[in-house]
Amino acid sequence: MPSNPPHTTSKLNRVLPYILLIGGIIGIICSFVITIEKISLLQNPSYVPSCNLNPIISCGSVMASKQANTFGFANPIIGLVAFGALAAIGAGLLAGASFKRWYWLAIQVGTIFGVGFVHYLFFQSTYRIGALCPYCIVVWIVTITTFWYVLQYNLAQRNLVLPSKYGPRVTVWLQRHHLDILILWIIVIAFFIIKHFWYYFGKNF
Repeated sequence: MPSNPPHTTSKLNRVLPYILLIGGIIGIICSFVITIEKISLLQNPSYVPSCNLNPIISCGSVMASKQANTFGFANPIIGLVAFGALAAIGAGLLAGASFKRWYWLAIQVGTIFGVGFVHYLFFQSTYRIGALCPYCIVVWIVTITTFWYVLQYNLAQRNLVLPSKYGPRVTVWLQRHHLDILILWIIVIAFFIIKHFWYYFGKNF
């Protein structure tokens, strides 16, 4: 039965805290900026957000949509809480903290929710609202990255075990190609965005 590559597991243990801490900080900053812009827009409907660059790259259009309040309140509030938690976990790991298996599984559940939610927002923003928020795109990338490496960690530590006799081989393959898969994932999202908005981007090249 194949085992996890020791060098890969060791490197992941060293890198994951930084991914969570830096990703969390980036997410907090983006969520905070979006929140400030949203408040400014609510206070003054004629306010033009700093990230309104053209008809497509337009935070204002996204903020004014019903999807910007998916659960009845502004989406960035979720980001402030969730990314704050991730940053705290990353800082804790760097300080030498260790967490039980159930805690890592709880983090995994949270990141699964996060990655599902950002894909919902990607679809809504691209195909329903017809506008993109650059800060939101950064949040999408950070969320996907944190989900992916929390999953890698949980598989490496056997907090999660893939079913079937092929599970160990799949785990090793995912570890060996973790960066390739992540890059491909982001490229696919970029492809769908560019393809959908090519009517605008194409004529401006």
